[in-house]
Parts: sequence; C-alpha cells; structure tokens
Amino acid sequence: MMTRGMKKKQKLSSIVLLIILSLGAVIILVPIAWMLSTALKSAPEVAAYPPKLLPEKPLFENFAIAWQKAPFTRYTLNTLVIVFFNIIGSVFVNSFVAYGFAKIEFAGKKILFSVVLATMMIPGFVTLVPTYVIFSKLQWVNTYLPLIVPAFCGNAFHIFMMRQFYRTIPNELMEAARVDGAGHFYIWGKLMMPLVKPILATVALISFKGAWSDFQGPLLYLSDRTKYTLQLGLQVFKGQGYTDWNYLMAVSFLSMIPILILFFCFQNYFIQGMNVGGAVK
Repeated sequence: MMTRGMKKKQKLSSIVLLIILSLGAVIILVPIAWMLSTALKSAPEVAAYPPKLLPEKPLFENFAIAWQKAPFTRYTLNTLVIVFFNIIGSVFVNSFVAYGFAKIEFAGKKILFSVVLATMMIPGFVTLVPTYVIFSKLQWVNTYLPLIVPAFCGNAFHIFMMRQFYRTIPNELMEAARVDGAGHFYIWGKLMMPLVKPILATVALISFKGAWSDFQGPLLYLSDRTKYTLQLGLQVFKGQGYTDWNYLMAVSFLSMIPILILFFCFQNYFIQGMNVGGAVK
C-alpha cells in the first residue's frame, strides 16, 4: 500500500516528466510552426525586420503557386518510385537475413553477425567516394539504380531490429513446421512474416522516411532535371542572390505531410515494432 510520501513523490515525478515532454514538443513544433507561417507570408513580410510569427493576411495560394514553379508532380512521382523499391528491398531482404541470424544455426554465425553490426560504425563519408566510383564504373550515374540497389543489399540496423524481434518467437513453431516438411523459405514467408508485422511496418516507415527525405543521394547521382526527386527539386527556389523563402517553405511543408500521415496511421505498429517483446503475446 502506497504511503502519502510515496504518492507525493510519484506525483512530482509525473509533473517533471510532463514538463520535460512539453518542452520537447515545443522544441519540435516551433520550427514546423515557423515553416507554415513563412509559407503563408508574402515576400516583403518574409524579409521584414523584426520578423513576425503570424502573417497579416495568410496567402494560402502560395502553395499552388509554389507547386507550379517547377514540375513538382513529376518530382513526386520520381520520388515515389524510389521509395517503393526501397521499401520492398528493406522489408524483404533485411527480414530474410534477420531470420537466418535468429533461427538458423550455422558455423560462424556470431562472428558474421558481429561483422554486420560493425558496419554501423563506419561513417558514411568514408564510403561515399568509393561507392560513387563503383556506380560510375557500372554506368549507373544519372539513373535511379544507385538510389535503389543499396536497399537490396541489407541494412545492419534493420537486420539487428528484426533479428531481436524474431528471437521472441518460440522455436517450437518452427520445429512443428519442419516436422510437417516445411522448408526455411516456407517458414519465413508463411509462418514468420505474419507474426512480425509490427517490425515490418517499422522498417517500412523508416525506409520511407529515409528515401522520401534523401537529398544527398539524388544530388550526387542525378543530373537530368526530369529525374529529379522532390527534395532535389526544392533548389529551384534558390537563386544566386535571392531565395523565395515563402514558396520554399510551402513545398517543404507539403513534402512533410505524407510522412506525418503515415506515422499517425501506423503509429501503433511502429510503437509495437520498437518493443522487442511484441511479436508473440
């Protein structure tokens, strides 16, 4: 039974936690609010000093005008193609590799898994130039292949998350399927995949966010303007001496909406996927 002192301590902890979470929410939401405010301003209001948070007259037409400044519909379709194949590669390849590390015994498994995890310690800029040289030799520059193929080569972080999730599934399920003559492909596709939907959704969301927001990859490998992605197309608003900040913020805000919608629609799967013990209840 809780004493009065314990109740006060618990209430104080709740208040402190609420304050910390509120401050974190403010820190995250203020830039988004400023982005939306800038998107609704005219050019003189954007350049005004001191700056004002709220526009005198919200210009909602800025969104339509900004979208027509460049072929953003084409850029969006290009981005969706890259996103689609990234999700397919990330979900199926990482899932199958993780299944092998979690449920199949073979010589050197622990060492190989340690090597896979060690690749997360390699900074991205270290492999940037060698990767570009390889893709250049393969004549993949100015194509979508450098932005898609790596997703089918596995991701150490995704493999680690999926492996931990697979380990929560009882081995008795797999052994029963093996007794009935099922092979590993059947067990992985028909038995395991339905049980790990939360982690699959989590990996899909992370892959979507990464591919949708990627700027460096398209900047390095795409030179044909008709192949530009949405993030790369935003540079149309940046001139040599002037930037259309209101239009830039308008398209940036629109590009952020799909990520928010997907997260709110699949947040239950995402939260359960991040909970390693959520595979079998």
